[in-house]
Amino acid sequence: VTTSGTRGSAKATGEITLSLLPATERTRSNQAIANDLRSRLEHRIPGMKIRVRAPQGQFLLDRLLATVEGVTVEVRGFDPETIALLAQQVSSAISGVPGVTDLELSREAGIPQQEIRVKRDKIGDLGLSVRDVSKVIETAVAGSKAGEYRVAGDAYRILVQLEAAEKLSLEEILDLNIRTPGGELVALRNLVETKQSEGPATIERKDQQRLIRVTANVTDRDLGSVAADIQARLDQIPRRAGYDLLISGNFAEQQKAFDELLVSLLLALLLVYMVLASQYESLGDPLVVMLSVPLAAIGVLLTLFITETTLNLQSAIGCIMLGGIVVNNAILLVDQTAKLRRSGMDTDSALAEAGRRRLRPVLMTTLTTLLALLPLALGIGEGADAQAPLARAVIGGLSVSTLITLVLIPAVYSLFHRHPA
Repeated sequence: VTTSGTRGSAKATGEITLSLLPATERTRSNQAIANDLRSRLEHRIPGMKIRVRAPQGQFLLDRLLATVEGVTVEVRGFDPETIALLAQQVSSAISGVPGVTDLELSREAGIPQQEIRVKRDKIGDLGLSVRDVSKVIETAVAGSKAGEYRVAGDAYRILVQLEAAEKLSLEEILDLNIRTPGGELVALRNLVETKQSEGPATIERKDQQRLIRVTANVTDRDLGSVAADIQARLDQIPRRAGYDLLISGNFAEQQKAFDELLVSLLLALLLVYMVLASQYESLGDPLVVMLSVPLAAIGVLLTLFITETTLNLQSAIGCIMLGGIVVNNAILLVDQTAKLRRSGMDTDSALAEAGRRRLRPVLMTTLTTLLALLPLALGIGEGADAQAPLARAVIGGLSVSTLITLVLIPAVYSLFHRHPA
């Protein structure tokens, strides 16, 4: 058990990190344990909010992000009361979304504060301004800069402040006197009125707009489907122009990561094609080889569906890996066929002979890769469950692509080469 805590100007926070037994030595998953702790601790201590979170397979993403919330809704606008009302509506709207837990607003009322409001009519009659009154209060409580003292080339700020200012009570501050332009001394309490109220702990701004964040963790569902449900409910909340409800947090970072991975996948396929084209000195044969890549997508989607695995960052990385793996089997077939055709065999005979000669190497290469990834796909070992989506994507894509490649690649190759070499 590791504990830590911080205390700001408004509230204190603490964090407890629990190290679980290895998965082979316990009967429950980390998510089941987190759900149990949440049900036991929620509303247990008055005035305290307790949030429980367990890793859910977004291993790389969680390491890259500074935040831990699954979904964050940013409520932006200009009027603080309006965005506070919108934030409450957002919180109520998404609280019923399945999989959403640990809802929290970044700015909540409840921080005690003392308001001191100047009586403008009275200070006007005495020839004073609001600045004159606020300056007295500032000097008494926080101090005010009176000048600088320079010695030996160094400058020291002179701060004027009442003695033991941090210990002054409100009544003692109100007993302070302020001198009018006419030379009279008037008690501060005669020029102001006080009011006990509650206010936000922090005021955030983004793009010149006030901001309140509504954060939530996600359990027992994938992040994408939860975000889609939340967006559907946000669209139903009426709001004036200039007020926005935007989904950010891990979901936004995940979408950005997916976009970057898509570009990486396309670039990887382009590089593979360029290498094959230079080796074969042909534009058609590389296309035949690259046909095995979309076939792998069928296996990926099918495997993820059967194993109830989400299409997350790890499985997306597995798809990029497949771009360079699944073409190997097609390369063996196409390369052997090309050699046989150059020796004088017709296309059909060359394809049949190449399939016979390369069947065993293709199956052995595929089988060794699948067996090596199997423990990771099954989640065997400490932390393996976080990387399981990657292994499952590769296993599914490689298996289906290999089986279809042995049948489809020869058929497509024969269409490109109808005449003997």
